[in-house]
Amino acid sequence: MTLSIGLLVFPGIQLLDLAGPYEVFAAVPGARLHLLWKDRAPVASAVGLPFAATVGFAEAPALDILCVPGGIGVNRLLDDAETLAFLRDTAARTPWLSSVCTGALLLGAAGLLRGRRATTHWNSHDFLAAFGAEPVDQRVVRDGNLFTAAGVTSGIDLALAVVDAVVGRAAAEEITLAFEYAPQPPHACGTLKEAPPSAVTAARARYAASRQERETIIAALAPA
Repeated sequence: MTLSIGLLVFPGIQLLDLAGPYEVFAAVPGARLHLLWKDRAPVASAVGLPFAATVGFAEAPALDILCVPGGIGVNRLLDDAETLAFLRDTAARTPWLSSVCTGALLLGAAGLLRGRRATTHWNSHDFLAAFGAEPVDQRVVRDGNLFTAAGVTSGIDLALAVVDAVVGRAAAEEITLAFEYAPQPPHACGTLKEAPPSAVTAARARYAASRQERETIIAALAPA
C-alpha cells in the first residue's frame, strides 16, 4: 500500500510534534513522506534544531494524509493567509486530516474544525471553542476523517491511531512493538488531573507569554 503523507513544518515548530508522527508514518511500508512549507529555505524548530521542507506549498503532491504539528510558531500562523489557504485547499482533497498539539488551532483558524470534536494541548484547550469545535478531553480524538491529539508526545499515539484506521490494526500493532512503545514515565504527572499543583504552576508560568500572545491573536480573528 502506497501512502502519500504530508507534514506541515514551520519556524518554531515543536520538534517532537513532528518527529513522533514522522517516525511512525515512515515505518509504514511504501509510505512517502513530505515536509511541507512555503519554500525549502531552512527553518528552526522551537529548540533551535534547523531543518528544511522537502516540498514547497506550490509543488505539494496529492496526499492521503495531512498532519499539522504545533509549537510556539503556531502563533505567527494563526492569521497567516498563505498557510491557512494552503491548509484549506489541501484538506479539501485529502482523505485523512490530523493534528498534534496546537496544530489543531491552525486547522481551526483555517475553518476546518467547525462542528467537529477535537483536542489539543491542555494549555490551549479552551481556545478550540473559538473555532467552532467541540473540545474533548482525550489524548487522541477521532471525528470521522479527522484525528487530533493532545500535547507533544501524544503525536505518537495519534499517528498509530491513523495507521490503525488507514492501513489496519496489524500494521499499527507491529509498529508499536517495533518501537517498544510502552511509556513508563518516572512521574505520573503528564496530565492536569495527575500533576501536583507545583508542577501545574511551573508549567503555566513557562507557557504564560506564548499563551497571552495566542489569546490576543485569536480574539482578534474575525469569525470564520
